[in-house]
Amino acid sequence: MFEGFSREALEFLLGIRLNNNKEWFEPRKQIYVEKIYEPMKALGDELFAPFSETEGMMKKVGRIYRDEHFPPYLHYRDVMWIYVRYDAYYWNRTPTLYFELSPEGAEFGFRIAQPEAAVMERFRSDLTENAADFLSMIDEYENKYGYTIGGVEYKRKKKCTVPEAERFFLKKGLSVYTTVSDMSELSSHKLSEHISDVFRTLIPINDYFHELVEIEELSKALEKNEKSADEPEIKMVKAPDVDFMW
Repeated sequence: MFEGFSREALEFLLGIRLNNNKEWFEPRKQIYVEKIYEPMKALGDELFAPFSETEGMMKKVGRIYRDEHFPPYLHYRDVMWIYVRYDAYYWNRTPTLYFELSPEGAEFGFRIAQPEAAVMERFRSDLTENAADFLSMIDEYENKYGYTIGGVEYKRKKKCTVPEAERFFLKKGLSVYTTVSDMSELSSHKLSEHISDVFRTLIPINDYFHELVEIEELSKALEKNEKSADEPEIKMVKAPDVDFMW
């Protein structure tokens, strides 16, 4: 059972940020295992439990070791994470319910970090045709629950014919999240309950973007099949039955 993160866990992550090297990490590895890795696994199990029977949903709990392709001066992560999402080859292109622990505390919510441009084009088209439902959902997230709306924006504005939705036409990606820095919550099971409640309220926007991603994937598959059908069949020349001497 998840029982919270200690102050020592946050201090360890700050230490990694300031001393990102094996010499600092190795003597303190047991702190990482006991204070971060094991609590993160327990928290991941609890957060995923409500989604365990949802077809296609999976969870991923990050480890402190960075990908081998990162520069050698970034051996370790100073932000730990848990993802609950539909299975996908490119995790950053698919909508995700996430939790992150850093030296500053916790951040958790919904994110679609780097969706394909075509997915966001479909999103803008949907807003142009019917923005009311999406904006009502966002209004509830902001004004009822107090969540923050974030996401990287385009450098150039996209044409928008729906003034009330203009800020979403600027988004290359989108996030809806909240933060906790209070140690009394971070160090108790209340954190798990809080995250689970937030995830529950964000299921509608997660499913909304999942549907957009699925529609785009289906569209690409159909286009590929049509292109293959239009291509002329290439007939291979049959090799002669007689052996030739060259």
